[in-house]
Amino acid sequence: MVMEDHLKLCTQSKRKCFSTKFISIFVSSLFLVIILFQIQYSSPFEFSLSARSQRWGFLSQENYSGVIKTMTEELKTSVTFLPLVDLRFRETATTGHTWFMSSLNDTLEENETKHLYFPSKASKGRLLCFKGRNTRDGTKNSYALAWRGSLPESAILLEGLTFVSDTYYNHENLWHGICAMTPLVRWSMKNECLKPTRWVLFHWGELRLRMGSWLQQLMQASFGEVKVEGFDRGDVPYCFEKAIVMRHDLGQITRENKLKVSDLLRCKARSYCGLNPAGKGREMNERGFPIIRLTLLMRRGSRSFKNATAVTDIFAKECARVEGCILHIVQSEDLSFCDQVKVLTNTDIVASPHGAQLTNMLFMDRESSVMEFFPKGWLENAGVGQYAHHWMADQSGMKHQGAWWDPIGKDCPSPQDHLQCFIFHKDGMVGHNETYFAEWARRVIDQVRLSKVGKPSEDQAKQQHDSKACAC
Repeated sequence: MVMEDHLKLCTQSKRKCFSTKFISIFVSSLFLVIILFQIQYSSPFEFSLSARSQRWGFLSQENYSGVIKTMTEELKTSVTFLPLVDLRFRETATTGHTWFMSSLNDTLEENETKHLYFPSKASKGRLLCFKGRNTRDGTKNSYALAWRGSLPESAILLEGLTFVSDTYYNHENLWHGICAMTPLVRWSMKNECLKPTRWVLFHWGELRLRMGSWLQQLMQASFGEVKVEGFDRGDVPYCFEKAIVMRHDLGQITRENKLKVSDLLRCKARSYCGLNPAGKGREMNERGFPIIRLTLLMRRGSRSFKNATAVTDIFAKECARVEGCILHIVQSEDLSFCDQVKVLTNTDIVASPHGAQLTNMLFMDRESSVMEFFPKGWLENAGVGQYAHHWMADQSGMKHQGAWWDPIGKDCPSPQDHLQCFIFHKDGMVGHNETYFAEWARRVIDQVRLSKVGKPSEDQAKQQHDSKACAC
């Protein structure tokens, strides 16, 4: 009866029924909350464990930065510096395992020279660091790898890209210097023409504070300002944000890629010196004969001609025989860098005694000719080094038209000792053979004259090639 009355009441007022249900649910919920609250506080052990766990979590977060700091300090002190030069590999420094940074393996790209790059996957993301600036003993200079966030104590971070070059020879000599720089130029060409912020130079691991003036201006023409790093801000480690290391000179670079480097350097040097050789290959005299420029590039002292006047007369006579041939006689020591670029840019045939000055053949057009002269004793005792300018001609696109070795001169006092005989003859002077020189000069001049009777389209193709060479 009561239920029926209640249903009637709900039917008459739905709102009043809903309120009653809501109040019932609320009271029940409040009762459960009170019970749970009492249960929680009635378990002091559980409450204590929960609070302790929260406190431990707080302490772990508080000590996190301290743990990281400790680990970073440990990494800093664990950086191991090794000698730049490993004397175990001294005998195979140029043919086998390198003695410079010997613990690290090179990266080899097909048709390119071996190299090291930092940071990289190979270095596990670590930067290259150097310590020491000894110029006489490479074993007293050292290197190490370190992560950027944990560099050695007191280390100076050098930002930007650093070019590192170690050569068995040196960066003062024109020929040896360009052999050391060619891999770096080639790497730059392959990597969006990247330019270095600084250069670090080593010779047998010994620090070098400068490169030769000729080489520096050539690199300046190609890359802009050349800053050679001397590590003069204290006896501390120096680490590089980015570094590329070349330690094999020309290495395994293919001839095609060497030619590309030579084309770039030639183009850059001409632009640097304000030269525009467009159309030079098609120059004609007033009678319509192609102009052939023959240059005698002389030197003083060692390996100079004994009778320079007689040699000049021979070449002058043969040049005069061919209409359009113009002879220039220049002294290499008297020429500035840009003078050398200008003279060789305007040369079709260069004739010169063996020496660093012949490296200027780089500035001649491809297919130009080179004639080389040696003192007595070089053929027998100089070994493969006497063919350096044969190789230079090949990698720069020139025609090496042979060499002449003087057969007349003093005999070596110890003929069985090739090294001593080479030292004895190394800086000798060069004689001449009038008949041989005349026939040789005539043959080369005639070859060049015939090659210049080309089609205009060939000259146009050459100009297009030269314009592409300066793309970097």
